[in-house]
This record gives sequence, C-alpha cells and structure tokens, in this order.
Amino acid sequence: MEREELFGKISSENEKKMVLLVLDGLGGLPVNGKTELETARTPNLDLLAAESELGLSHPIAPGITPGSGPAHLALFGYDPLKYEIGRGILEALGVGIEVGARSVAVRGNFATLENGLVSDRRAGRIPTEKNREIIAFLSQKIRTIEDAEVRLFSGEEHRFVLVLTADGLSDQLTDADPEAIGRPLLYAKAKSEKAAKTARIVNLFIDRLTSELAGQHPANTCLLRGFAQYPQIPSMGEMFKLKAAAIAVYPMYKGLAQLVGMEILETGRTIGEQVATLKKRYDEFNFFFVHIKKTDSYGEDGDFARKVAVIEEFDQWLPEVLELTPDVLVVTGDHSTPALMKGHSWHPNPVLLKSAFQRRMPAVSAMLDAIACGPPEGTACRVSAANARAKFSEVACSGGILGRFCAMDVLPMMMANALKFKKYGA
Repeated sequence: MEREELFGKISSENEKKMVLLVLDGLGGLPVNGKTELETARTPNLDLLAAESELGLSHPIAPGITPGSGPAHLALFGYDPLKYEIGRGILEALGVGIEVGARSVAVRGNFATLENGLVSDRRAGRIPTEKNREIIAFLSQKIRTIEDAEVRLFSGEEHRFVLVLTADGLSDQLTDADPEAIGRPLLYAKAKSEKAAKTARIVNLFIDRLTSELAGQHPANTCLLRGFAQYPQIPSMGEMFKLKAAAIAVYPMYKGLAQLVGMEILETGRTIGEQVATLKKRYDEFNFFFVHIKKTDSYGEDGDFARKVAVIEEFDQWLPEVLELTPDVLVVTGDHSTPALMKGHSWHPNPVLLKSAFQRRMPAVSAMLDAIACGPPEGTACRVSAANARAKFSEVACSGGILGRFCAMDVLPMMMANALKFKKYGA
C-alpha cells in the first residue's frame, strides 16, 4: 500500500490545530566552538525544548544534501524521491504564473560575469526593484526564441522565473549553473533526445540575455536551475483531510505550498508580520506552515552573525505563537545551511515537537519563574536565567527521545499527536 493510500484511509477531521514553524537552513556547524543555534540567545526556544520532544531529521537520507523543494516536500509528508518537482514550477506558482501543458518553467538567478568567469552567483543580491527594471527591459528585447514564446517574471532580489512555451518541450535538462564562483557559464544539456530542442532554446536564451546585459554590473548574466513542467501530486486535503494555510514571503515556498493544496495567506515581510498573520487567520484553518527565510539566506552568504540574529528575532516572537496554544507545534528547519559552508549541507535538522500526548521530561521549575528579557513590545519572555541547562540545539536534539528519522515523517507525527489518525487494521 502506498503512503498516500494509507494516509487517505486513516486520516480523520477534528478541530485540533497544528503549526509547523520552519526556519529555513536552521542547522549549522561550529564556528569558535558553537553553531549558530548554539550561539543565539534563545530563552523561549530553550524553555520550549525543555517541555518538548526533540530529535534530528534527514530531509532525504543520511549524507544527501537536499534542495529546498524536496526538503519542504518531505516536511509536508510526501516522499521527495517519488515526487521530483523542479524548482522552476515552484517559483512560477509562487509569483502567480499560470504554467500550461506546453510550458517549461525554470528558476533563474541574475549573476555577475567578469573576464568570462562567474564571480557572483547572486549578483550581489540586487534589490527587487532593480530586478524588476531588468526584467521589464529584457521582456521587450527577448520575446521569442525559435518557435518558443519567452515570458520573464521578477522574483525576490536576484531571482526570476523564465517560462518557455512551445510544442515539443521537455524538462529533462541538466541545470545551467556551475554552482561555484570562478567558473565559466555552464549550459544546459538534454538528458534525452526528446529534450534536445529545449536545451538548444535555453542555451540561446542565456546567450541573448548575456548579450543584452553586456556592460551592466553586477547583473550581467544568468544561471538557470530546476527545469520543470506541471506535476501531478495529491493535495494535503486529499491525503490528510487538512484545511491548510501557508505564511511565506518567498515565491518558491508559496509555490510548493500551493502545489500541495495550501491556501497562501498574504503577509508582510518581517517575522513579526508573519506572526501577526498567523494570529489574524488562526480560526480559519487547522494546519499552518510558517516559513522563515533569512536563516538560510545568511547561511548561504557565510554570515554567521546575521544568521544568529534571525534566530534570536524568531525567539522573541515565539511567545505570541505559544499564546495561541496550538495542539501540536513543531519547530525545525528544512535543511541545514551552515555559514561555514556557505550552502546547503547533509547534516540532519533539529526538530522540536510539542503536544499534549508526547513523552517528555517533567517541565523545568524555571517555567514558574518567568522574567522579562526584552522581547518585542506586548510579548513576554517565558524563561528565567535559572534554566541555563536547557538549550535548543543540534547537540540537544541528537540526544532527544525522537531520535533520528526521515523528515517526511514529521507531518504524520503531527497528525498522530493531533489525534487525526484512526487505528490501522484490526
């Protein structure tokens, strides 16, 4: 029996609320003896950890470094090896683009080319406003390549989406991205004879774009990843009987949430605004996915201190989430992005699960001695200095009662703790 069939049979509806808080790229590696999570001052997370079940999850399998798409798909309960979804379709859906059966979507990065070599894969993370200017210019200059219609759409900062539409296109292409600086542009290659036409059109597009942006800096070329056509995938409503909502800022995460049937809630860009959206819409849904992006961004930039700062900011807003008293709460990452490595890594993710039906150590006495410690106005710190022994970290999670498990088991565990699964078998 397939997972989807099993979940469809045993899932049931009730009024219990579940919240999945994902700090993108949360896991790290030690710098000066401590990871970002160990370095951050997180009194609220630490107290919550003392009251919760802890563990480590592998997004794909031990030793496999995941992309953001499969890593999040696993957190939503889907087997990322069964459902291979290219990043392009996720980016496209996230910015509201319709992608038909004759189309291929791909996620693009503006990049910097100097002396024939890629010197910056993200063009200095140009402002989104500058991105829109460039896309408007290119949309006038590149409208067709051979018989393919070319559509370009701005994303956040250096990101954009390319959609090609024509007969006979395929998404079976290698990425056109050297994935490192100091290397020349890498062109797409067809994985099958059927994809030869698409590869040719894509590579002509790269050359056209680079020619049109010649003389500009820092965005004067592009890298393309995640070629994708529209996939067939069951919704979370079909699999888990959930009325699910997503609170995310970046298009790719909105796209993936939309693909699995979540309603995308409009929200502001800050963590505080995302928490405010959760509170405002809390009565309307029974599952919420809240995505915090900048932990990953600063990890990819190698900026240890700023990644620490995002974790600390999240901790300050956590009490407002806890005031909603969700029946099941999970705090985790989709993958690790150590600032030391400046990219995604294979290291397992810290996981915290809080519910009424967990196995856990008795709550620490510091819970009764809450003090104020400078959170945002209107919130209160839930931990005293006496609770120094408790720390939400990779090491603490490695010794947690949940042990090590696959990330695609996170949502089933949440469902079980919310009493949303019926018994299987006699």
